[in-house]
Order: sequence, then structure tokens, then C-alpha cells
Amino acid sequence: MTNIPIAVLNPAGFSFDSALDNDIIQMILHAGPMVKFVLLILFLFSIGTWAIIFLKFRMLRKARDQTDDFLELFYESRDIKKIYRSSQSLKHSPVARLFRAGYAEFTRFRKIQGNDPESISEAGTAGQSDYPLRSQQTLMDNLERALRKAEIDQNKRLEKALGFLATTGNTAPFIGLFGTVWGIMESFRSIGLKGSANLAVVAPGISEALIATAAGLAAAIPAVVAFNYFTQRVASLRAEMDIFATDFLSMVVRQFFKKPTIRKGT
Repeated sequence: MTNIPIAVLNPAGFSFDSALDNDIIQMILHAGPMVKFVLLILFLFSIGTWAIIFLKFRMLRKARDQTDDFLELFYESRDIKKIYRSSQSLKHSPVARLFRAGYAEFTRFRKIQGNDPESISEAGTAGQSDYPLRSQQTLMDNLERALRKAEIDQNKRLEKALGFLATTGNTAPFIGLFGTVWGIMESFRSIGLKGSANLAVVAPGISEALIATAAGLAAAIPAVVAFNYFTQRVASLRAEMDIFATDFLSMVVRQFFKKPTIRKGT
């Protein structure tokens, strides 16, 4: 078999990839006004999606790393003031923010009761208070409300912009399909005007219209994948906050409330 030089087969340095790219660009340029408008909307959806993916990935990675650091400190140290000072540098951890909200409510209550919050010692025993049972219950109720409010705020912060990903994943394919249907309608309208229905007349218009469907899928698929991934990460952090809130309340009871003494013979 005679070997034919590549230069003979492709004398002009023809590239199939560049030809395909040029064809796609030409189809977009020759598309109708409505299809171009649909493509513009999908392009904006895609830009927003990738911006959210980049920013959200960085934020949740920092939140996860700082939460691990804070929990390690919280469960290893019994000095609540030291934990508070260390937590102030952990700006991205939702659990650290939860702790600071609980600590702020705790110190506020101690000031109202006339106890100096600076008396909290490392072991917690020197800072124990002989609160009446009613005051103890009031403090625990206030702490639960403060922690719950802080947890809701952190959930809102973590879930921010996830709705846009969900909206993009749900609507982008239908927006692209709308552009395709509109383009096919225009193609059939031109067929009726020209009075010819051969492939050379039908194919260009339909191929231009199908670009909208491809663009819709290109915008929707990353949005759906990112939404599911980030939702799982947020759910993990939410579970950490629930566990920490319970542990924090238990620590307050254990370190700062004295058990009432039970007298014998009563």
C-alpha cells in the first residue's frame, strides 16, 4: 500500500478541532435573535454557577478545617476563656461562632447575676456559682435560645447561593429546550417560505437551534453536581453544630453548677 504524505491529504494544515469550533461559532452567529437571547441567559447562568462553585468550595474548605481545629481545642482544654480567645481567630468555623454566641450569653447572664465572668478558672471549680435552681434553668433556656439563633444564622450563611445552583440545575435545560423549539419553529417557517424541504435547507436551522439545548445542559450539569456536593458538606457541618450545642450545654452544667447537697435523714 502506498503511503500518502500527510501534507498531500492536508495541504492547508486543516484542523478538524478548529473547524468544529468555527462551525459552532458560526452557528451561534447565524442563529435567530431569540436563540441568541436564550444563549446569553444560559451564559450568564453558567458564569454565576462557576463563580459560586469557586467561592463556595473555598469557604466550605476553610469552614471544615477551622471547625476541626476548634473541636480539637474544645475537647482537649477545660479553660473556657482560653477556648474563647483561640476561637476569635477562627472566623470561618460555624462551630466556633456558635461557641462565641453561647459564651457571650453566658457572660452576660453572670454579669446580670452579679458574678464576675473573669472568675472562670481553668478547671471551672473556682468559677462555680451557687445559682438557685430557677436561675440555673433561666440560664440554660437563654443559652439554648442563643445557640439555636446562632445555628440558624450559620445555616443561612453556609447555604447562601445554593439556591442559585438548584435553580440553574432545574431551569437551564428547559431554557435551552425553549431556544431549540423556537429555532426549529423558525426553520420550518423558512421551509414554508422557500417551498423546499430538502436536508440542505432543514439541517442548518435545526443544528443552530440544538446549540441552545447543548448550552442548557452545559450550564445545568455542573450546577447539579456542585449543589449535591455542597449540600452534603453543609449537612456535615450542621451535624457538627448540633452535637457541639449539646456538648456545650453539658459543659456549662458540669463546670459551673454545683449539685445541691442532700442532707441525711431528710
